[in-house]
Amino acid sequence: MIKKRARNVARLKRHLRIRSSLSGTAQKPRLCVFRSNKYIYVQIIDDVAGNTLVAASTKEKIIAGNLESTSNVEAAKYLGTEIAKRAIAIGIESIVFDRGGYAYHGKVKALAEAARSAGLKF
Repeated sequence: MIKKRARNVARLKRHLRIRSSLSGTAQKPRLCVFRSNKYIYVQIIDDVAGNTLVAASTKEKIIAGNLESTSNVEAAKYLGTEIAKRAIAIGIESIVFDRGGYAYHGKVKALAEAARSAGLKF
């Protein structure tokens, strides 16, 4: 009998495969994306020190107040510009993009392109 594998298990395997070749440093930290059904979360992480340098999510009242929905493409675009502003404010201009096992399509693509247009280089 063939068993259907859960989507999140497959995503976590893809994420581990991607993470084996990606790592963030203090000079070029990693931008990590996580999507849930209701919110989108983004962190900029220095993997060498194990620190989260900047974080933003559509769950924050400041960000959610400016959005109609917290989980659509428009929310991802807004979150991308917000994380770029916060990163540039603390001196981060160049990053490594970690899509978290998700396809580079839709919300993830919109977030990445908005972060690029707001000034982050990757």
